Amino acid sequence: MTTETLNLLRSGQLVGTQKLALNCGLTKFSAEIFDLADSLEILDLSNNALKSLPHDFGRLKKLKAVFFVNNHFEEIPEVLTQCPQLSIIGFKSNQIRHISDRALPPTLRWLILTNNQIEQIPPTIGNLSKLQKLMLAGNRLKSLPPEMANCQSLELIRLSVNCLTELPPWLLLLPRLSWLAYAGNPFCENTAELRTLGAMRSPLSSINWADLALEETLGEGASGVISKALWQVTPTQSKAVAVKIFKGDITSDGSPEDEMQACIAAGAHPNLVSVLGKIENHPDQKAGLLLSLISPDYKNLGSPPNLETCTRDTYTPDTSFSLSSILRIALGIAAAAAHLHHQGIMHGDLYAHNILVNDAGDSLLGDFGAASFYKRHDTATGQALEQLEVRAFGCLLQDLLDHYDLDHDDAKDFVSQQAAIDQLRLMQQNCMNPSPTLRPLFTTIYAELMSVKHKLA
Repeated sequence: MTTETLNLLRSGQLVGTQKLALNCGLTKFSAEIFDLADSLEILDLSNNALKSLPHDFGRLKKLKAVFFVNNHFEEIPEVLTQCPQLSIIGFKSNQIRHISDRALPPTLRWLILTNNQIEQIPPTIGNLSKLQKLMLAGNRLKSLPPEMANCQSLELIRLSVNCLTELPPWLLLLPRLSWLAYAGNPFCENTAELRTLGAMRSPLSSINWADLALEETLGEGASGVISKALWQVTPTQSKAVAVKIFKGDITSDGSPEDEMQACIAAGAHPNLVSVLGKIENHPDQKAGLLLSLISPDYKNLGSPPNLETCTRDTYTPDTSFSLSSILRIALGIAAAAAHLHHQGIMHGDLYAHNILVNDAGDSLLGDFGAASFYKRHDTATGQALEQLEVRAFGCLLQDLLDHYDLDHDDAKDFVSQQAAIDQLRLMQQNCMNPSPTLRPLFTTIYAELMSVKHKLA
């Protein structure tokens, strides 16, 4: 917020506030914030010039989440451990080099350290039994401490654009890990050939920026802006398309360049957003892709996680799905995921909020910001990565089933529908098996879904 909020705080008019955002160039912590100690739960001091916190910061006993994005911190202040309920900490885009082994509260569920200069994670991270989400993209990590294997609740981790020389084997055995990104590390250099092969399998035309007329903005994400455009294919023919221009900055998921490479290498599939070409001659030399324009009757299947759900997508209270829609969506996404893994690509962000659906249940998986390559002939690693992503599919299937509405279906055939739901629930549980090696692969999932569909026919 602006200095107006700061003035309200100083005048005592914000007493009782649960959420406070002060983004106005502060160079030191405002002591008036302590006046909210009896109520304050979320504190956002992003986009300031802070380097430290007061020694008595722990007076904010009800604090659950703090955000210090784009400040000048060089280390995580140990005083944060004085807040007994603190579960979310965000220090994206600071200058953090060091993490003390006494700086991480045991109550942490979500830690955001994207785009810093961190070279080491302290072994004490293994004590964070509640940690679910860990954002480490854009640092200088050369390895991960083996103690992290004790973070049995970890579900999402971003490791892209670091200095890692390997992906630790124990990471792929974590019982709940479902969303992983690791592109842009030294150990990924040996997958460069996969990108080249992918591009050869799916050669893209180069589209001149001068042949595009941008119209309205369709959406904006961490990695870029998507706009509607008119493409002048020939002097007499034009086509409505979508254009994604990448921002070029390190995102929470990784590098926009890696995202673009994954989009290209993924190739064509009915359940993936189609890439038509690569843009050249952008006036600001930015990278961009030409995409198929999605029909406006497609909507996002879900919304991103919030501070409460942490790793799980959110849905409006009136969200409901028929059995036929659940089956159609699940079949489409299972097919898309199987296709990607056949190319040696892990999507890394298989979520409802990255899926577009229409009323008929047709689905399109998009957003390759967290995608990573792997060698297909390394069967053990490839299978482990696929089984990791299968858990993400299990979470998606669980969401769909939790919003199943019998009223959408023909109640006359209740018995067979209930049998189908029971079979899908069993599949969901198998996909989320805490032993990753016991999870099915996407080809098996697709075949089982088709079996359920045929039984209902």
